[in-house]
Amino acid sequence: MCKMLTVPALPVTSFASPAEPAQPPRMREAIVIGSGFGGLAAAIRLGAKGYRVTVLEKLDAPGGRAYVHRQDGFTFDAGPTVITAPFLFEELWALCGRRMADDIDLRPVSPFYRIRFDDGTVFDYSGDAEAMRAEVARIAPADVAGYERFLKASEAIYKVGFEELGHRPFGRWTDMARVLPSLLRLQGHRTVHGLASRHVRDARLRVVLTFQSLLVGGNPFSTTSVYCLIAFLERRFGVHFAMGGTGSLVRGMVKLIEGQGGRVRCNQGVAQITVERGAATGVRLEDGSVLRADVVVSNADSASTYRHLVAPEHRKRWTDRRIERARYSMSLFVWYFGTRRQYPDVAHHTISLGPRYRELLDDIFEHKHLADDFSLYLHRPTATDPSLAPPGCDAFYVLSPVPHLESGTDWRTRAEPYRLAIQKRLEATLLPDLGRQICTSLMLTPQDFQDRLSSFRGAAFGLEPVLTQSAWFRPHNRSEELDRLYLVGAGTHPGAGLPGVLSSARVLDSLVPHADSLAATRFA
Repeated sequence: MCKMLTVPALPVTSFASPAEPAQPPRMREAIVIGSGFGGLAAAIRLGAKGYRVTVLEKLDAPGGRAYVHRQDGFTFDAGPTVITAPFLFEELWALCGRRMADDIDLRPVSPFYRIRFDDGTVFDYSGDAEAMRAEVARIAPADVAGYERFLKASEAIYKVGFEELGHRPFGRWTDMARVLPSLLRLQGHRTVHGLASRHVRDARLRVVLTFQSLLVGGNPFSTTSVYCLIAFLERRFGVHFAMGGTGSLVRGMVKLIEGQGGRVRCNQGVAQITVERGAATGVRLEDGSVLRADVVVSNADSASTYRHLVAPEHRKRWTDRRIERARYSMSLFVWYFGTRRQYPDVAHHTISLGPRYRELLDDIFEHKHLADDFSLYLHRPTATDPSLAPPGCDAFYVLSPVPHLESGTDWRTRAEPYRLAIQKRLEATLLPDLGRQICTSLMLTPQDFQDRLSSFRGAAFGLEPVLTQSAWFRPHNRSEELDRLYLVGAGTHPGAGLPGVLSSARVLDSLVPHADSLAATRFA
């Protein structure tokens, strides 16, 4: 809770009227643009520092990419569904003097993922060390020792890349220079797939050990091997699901913000960040009204923040030209659907691989070509929480990585044929009779990522996480362009994924001063 300081009234003589009590100092105001997990976490951390926080969300409900769709009795989490590093959420509740377990029911998911190869081979990826060794031995017996070496490498990368660097700001080039020796020692110059290939030879096992980088928007053949830390992160903390859906975490965080005296305002699109004398001073909303603040935090896509919310005359580093020339992650085609029957043999998380792996990723990331084949992530939350669908039904979403809008794809005409192709694929592999069982359906395309979620070029994860766009090379958590402007979310350090965006808010702890020690703003 924010502390309100009062000044005791001066003593008065009996013949004088009582003096008016002195007014308490003005509370420091903070504005957070966007209510994704990074923005909500930033708001909680700023509230704990004594700021009165206003979160501005352009959609009609909070969550950003974690928006919740409700349709025909089904509940669909729009985006994040793989919860790792739950301690990062627990920290937020602790900052508000609460226990997360009192508000959120997190359930472990096992297997973490069921991976189905195109030939029908299935690999259950879990946190059980013995079970994993047995799975590796079943499909690649010569690689068991190499798999163990890969896990040790993942642990070493985790200890540096996550524990030491994940919440450290990279504001100066010297910050990057200090960590380069460690990154080179840990083979950070290699790609995710390159590091895995050093340890295991079986092509299928290499896929098993590298596909997770796609969950944070990275091509395993170009993403820095620092992201191999995900393997150990999952092994150490597990994969979880929040009962009621990921949206229950959003609702819980909103309540924390309100408990601190902050507020979340929906249907409030931001048109521009206002600037005076080189410092952010607030925002101008799309309706023309202006809100003042001592601190502004953008959880909007970092490229869109600079390209559309900060006027060109206030940008020296993130110019329009540099933003246009940067490399961006793939986008996503997401189909949400409910079925009249249940599919009890389908796991909570399934990775269904197509006939091509590297070639498909080249089409997506390098050629910007929408291919006829695809690999899919199928999410069945009702495997863990049946309440997300009507009795006897199942809720699903299926996600297909696709090129961002630089591909030139017209999704107004391609969306339905693409959805139908995915439906036929699922019907032939995992969900028999799917076509006749669908009772509700909606889609999210790269165009929606751009128009609805303000993602530059419809890139679902912001900047592509290659080495030359990591750490100091990403847009900084403390803006290089404006004083008192800060960035959180997938487009800044450390990157995408729930642990990444929550850690980006954690970085603010060392950057934003406590409200009591903040110098008065120029407009105050």
